[in-house]
Amino acid sequence: MGKEIEHKYIVTGKEFINMATGSHDIKQGYLCKDKERTVRIRIMDEKAFITIKGETHGDTRAEYEYPISSNDAKSMLDTLCIKPIIEKTRYIVPFKGNNWEIDMFKGFLEGLILAEIEIPSSEYKYDIPPFIGKNVTNDPRYYNSNLVKGNIPDAND
Repeated sequence: MGKEIEHKYIVTGKEFINMATGSHDIKQGYLCKDKERTVRIRIMDEKAFITIKGETHGDTRAEYEYPISSNDAKSMLDTLCIKPIIEKTRYIVPFKGNNWEIDMFKGFLEGLILAEIEIPSSEYKYDIPPFIGKNVTNDPRYYNSNLVKGNIPDAND
């Protein structure tokens, strides 16, 4: 079984842009976004994927990801996925031995910036970059599948 262990944070500044070693343009939509499972279609640059994720337990969930054709992905985003479609730029930022993925959202989520770090175990210790704010790992309002609702959560809640 595939497994994803990830921590998610709100980003408080934009200095990460100068630290980035690369970036990707992403469009993604959801075919299913139940609590128990999500099915996502993503186009990242020119590559496309279908991803199935299980229910989140703490910082861990089952994850299966498979490449699909870009044409199929575009068609599914246009005709089958729940609207609106999420668009963002993902920056890859190395910091003290770990890679952080920083997502700057566009369109209806403009202004929201989230950071994620995938880790090998829940107990794994890592350093926090200076642009990282509140930990929202266990806050379902910040799951991409819930952001489709179009509301940027209030970080002070």
